[in-house]
Amino acid sequence: MWNEIKKNLISARVYLVEFLSFDISIVALIFLLNGKSGIDFPLIILLIVFSLFLLNYLGKRRNRELDEIKQIINNIRENYYSNSDEIKLSRNLLGLQESIKLMFRKTKNDIEYLKRLQKMRTEFLANVSHELRTPIFAIQGYIETLLNGAINDENVNKNFLSKANHHTLSLNNLLNDLIDISMIESGEMRMSFRYFKIDEYLRTLVNEFAPVAEEKNLKLIYYPVNENLQLFGDKDRLRQVIVNLINNAIKYTEAGTIEVLVEDEPKFGRIIVRDSGVGIPPEDVNRIFERFYRVDKARSRAVGGTGLGLAIVKHIVEAHGSKIEVKSNVGEGTEFSFRLKK
Repeated sequence: MWNEIKKNLISARVYLVEFLSFDISIVALIFLLNGKSGIDFPLIILLIVFSLFLLNYLGKRRNRELDEIKQIINNIRENYYSNSDEIKLSRNLLGLQESIKLMFRKTKNDIEYLKRLQKMRTEFLANVSHELRTPIFAIQGYIETLLNGAINDENVNKNFLSKANHHTLSLNNLLNDLIDISMIESGEMRMSFRYFKIDEYLRTLVNEFAPVAEEKNLKLIYYPVNENLQLFGDKDRLRQVIVNLINNAIKYTEAGTIEVLVEDEPKFGRIIVRDSGVGIPPEDVNRIFERFYRVDKARSRAVGGTGLGLAIVKHIVEAHGSKIEVKSNVGEGTEFSFRLKK
């Protein structure tokens, strides 16, 4: 009993200054009222007893509320609650209840986010290992075959060396894309924004890809825009975007046309790369910008590519304060577009 009272009084120390001030004020008032009659000791003793009783009560209530809060926090720590609505405090703590609920929701969201990051990290490492292993094993196989005697066979040596060289180029492209992704996501990739003439810029890029398109009997068409139209962006990084989009359009189009154009809008220029290729299934459209995600894994590897191109495209476009948009129909083609400020 005494230990509990002692505990309550210790807990009520936070109110001690207020009670002492109150008691001193009452004693002073009693002294003034009694005047020459002297101090009324029984009344002062009664005041002290009453104060101790009240402090005990307040301490007890405070301990009860603190225990309630501790229990809620322990429950949160032990994942006792599945949602914030299960958190309930007594009437005196309703003001604190909402704050704890907000804390719970934020903590839960942070934990879920960290779990997603961990999953993405695991998947990323697995994908990188797989993508690196493929060209390395291929190169190793070709070299071992050549060392085992095929180097002297003119019918196969140059062919094997050419294939090994192709895989080293693929490996180099993968490493470059991995470096780009790492720099973008860590914020280390610096952007140099300035105005540039978009017509001349796109015309040059399209002309570079014209021979590649001709090899597949595809029509690569650029629709000229006002030659004085200037857009705001990083020309070098945007080159990665356009090159990726045109390159993908050529890869996944067997017949027909690939169009590159700019729509002149009031405040923006909308850059569009459109093809008449295989298209993207609706369930894959929202995932094509994920690292290493492939709609058709077998076909994607057959036509080449690191699986990181569109992830890089998304990051660079978003760094320009824009958003990459996709429209696609299976068997009819795909359109990628984004806007740049005038």
